Amino acid sequence: MSKTWGILMLSVLSAPSLAETELTHKLCGTSMQTRAWQPLPGLKLGMVDIRADDVELLGIQSAEFTGNVDINTVNMSLSAETALIDKQRGLLNATGPISYRDHVSQVNSTGLNADLNNSAISLLGAQYSLTQQLGKGGAEKLTVDESGLLLMNASFTACPGDTPVWAIEADEINLSRDEGWGETYHAVLRILDTPVLYLPYFTFPLDDRRKSGLLTPSFSSSDRYGLETITPYYWNIAPNYDATITPRYMSRKGLQLQTEFRYLTDSHQGLVGIEYLNKDDSEPALGDRYMFHWQQKSYFAANWRANVDINNVSDDNYLTDLNSNYASKTDTQLYRTGALTHMGDTWRTDIKIQNFEVLGDHLESYTALPQISFTQTAPWQYDYFDFSVSGEISHFTNSSAVIDQATRVHIEPKARFDYKQHAWSFLSEVSVLQTNYKQHGDLAGTQYRESVSRTLPKVRLYTQLNFERETSIFIDEGIQTLEPQLQYLYTPNKDQSDIGLFDTTKLQDDFFGLFRDARFSSVDRIAAANQFTLGATTRLFDKKHQEIFNFSAGQIFYLSDSAKPTEQGLNTDTNYNALFAAQTMVHWHRRWYLSAGIQYDTDGKQVIQSNVTLDYKGDDNELIQLNHRYANDVSGNTIEQTGLFTSIPVSDEWQFIASYHRDLENNRSIEVLSGLQYESCCWAFQITGHRQIVTDLNQAIGQQQATFDSSIRLNFVLKGLGSKSRYDAQKLLQQGIFGYRRPYFLND
Repeated sequence: MSKTWGILMLSVLSAPSLAETELTHKLCGTSMQTRAWQPLPGLKLGMVDIRADDVELLGIQSAEFTGNVDINTVNMSLSAETALIDKQRGLLNATGPISYRDHVSQVNSTGLNADLNNSAISLLGAQYSLTQQLGKGGAEKLTVDESGLLLMNASFTACPGDTPVWAIEADEINLSRDEGWGETYHAVLRILDTPVLYLPYFTFPLDDRRKSGLLTPSFSSSDRYGLETITPYYWNIAPNYDATITPRYMSRKGLQLQTEFRYLTDSHQGLVGIEYLNKDDSEPALGDRYMFHWQQKSYFAANWRANVDINNVSDDNYLTDLNSNYASKTDTQLYRTGALTHMGDTWRTDIKIQNFEVLGDHLESYTALPQISFTQTAPWQYDYFDFSVSGEISHFTNSSAVIDQATRVHIEPKARFDYKQHAWSFLSEVSVLQTNYKQHGDLAGTQYRESVSRTLPKVRLYTQLNFERETSIFIDEGIQTLEPQLQYLYTPNKDQSDIGLFDTTKLQDDFFGLFRDARFSSVDRIAAANQFTLGATTRLFDKKHQEIFNFSAGQIFYLSDSAKPTEQGLNTDTNYNALFAAQTMVHWHRRWYLSAGIQYDTDGKQVIQSNVTLDYKGDDNELIQLNHRYANDVSGNTIEQTGLFTSIPVSDEWQFIASYHRDLENNRSIEVLSGLQYESCCWAFQITGHRQIVTDLNQAIGQQQATFDSSIRLNFVLKGLGSKSRYDAQKLLQQGIFGYRRPYFLND
């Protein structure tokens, strides 16, 4: 007959503050974890429930239990053949076979000794597995206490099966659940039961918490860098500060040091990155090569914000030669800005210092020192009318330009009538653009004047209709919408050739750009307008109200010759008098997505720009993308390129990725990337080959004599000892010049 004996004792273990989870891993076939342990219902803290076939009392403080002994507390459960409890001394001894469970581990052993007063349990001849992360092994002696597990003459692996791919054998292994890390002393790393590395001391992660130490290195070989090794060291300085120090050795260039410091306080969060190469062996004439990056966001009070974004490189080709995590190798300019913003009840004020470092053989840009802008966020309102004022005061400098200094004061009062209904809306705007310039420099013999005052009115009328109907075209129980738009815009023509270009450039001529009230960013150029813009968008929704198709098209019609872009002489990029723009999206199946756009000059009968992208996303990260893009004038060159991205799972463990880009204008490849990845539940490796054109920003885009760089890279990770970021197949696709860009609906 089963007998139960309940006594009050000290708690053996402290329950961890982790959510109960049941971890599975598809690649393992079966999960290494079991269902999260639960205490016996009805137990309270400090209570011990003991059940056995027989019990013998040894005085009033001790008892011996035999036959199917089950011991339960709120923090652990234990099954044994026999158990002896000394309540006065707080000791528990049990003999096996023993099965022990708690919140983080499951242990089978031959014997158990517990000091209940010190909340410590020792198991002999133990075989253990972790229940909240991958991990198992054996130990001559396993000690469980409040901080975790201490194993003597033990092994550890994150691989399932009786013969793991890798395992650590050590004199001592400390698995600390408080810190989330494991420590080993006098360890041997075995791969396929073959010793490959001796480590006197080694640490590895048990969860996602941070700890100082070496990260997984990577190795590669290329024409440009030769043999390349990258060995990051992570320094966990404090809970809100950390740093990564990365020596990067390139046999053909030398040793580069990359450092990154991150910080987070109550008011600030930011990152400082410094990359430094003392001497480039392949280009010794360049001297020191470096990059500096500083990014910070600050919140001083309820209404005050600040941000800093500064990038600086030693030479124009730094990014294309050495690459960087802080900028793309296709960037032609680096952004530098510092801004202070006040968000008031009525006004928003921005104080900004801004500069662009132009890379390559181009004219330097102007620096804004400073630019103070103000916007009325709460306009004066009366019924459907509102009145607002915005403006700025800016000072620009550029020592290499004809106008080396300029001050600009701009103010723009605006009156609006805005009426909206579900089926239609109407907007009427009247504004006055008043700008004054003071320009300094050697202006003699130029078209520029020292003092310029420009006043221009602007009128904008915009209306939109919304039609909706049920439809069965292509889909059942669908809804189709039609949204025609009409805009009239008027601004008189005014000669502005006496004003410099300080921070103004031509905006994109896409469908949405047709309905802007300006053709240029900023106010150094205000285009004349006397035009109607007519356009429409139609959309198709399925019965789940998901958009599966849209098409938009529109064109500008000029009412006077003086308003045509080619007649204004605004010394900008190529202008078109009859610009037609259209774009479409087709999402006819949950796996397929097509997007396309075109800008067409109906007068000149030529395509200005076009792009088309076809995406397919299958199961198990199967990705395919085809794309084509064309531009007839990019800095005087025609660009036409086509590309292919693909990521194909060969099996549950194997993944193949590839990308290819070709320059159709010059009939040559730009980039070829191919890679193979193997990933099991306990280890992974990647091998990639990459061939790409070497960019030189000091040469023309259409250079005929192109130089190519070929490389091969290898990453090897023992899972449980390294970071997943090293073996993400989609990250391989992003290594290329253009990178794989997933459409919005494919986001995880």
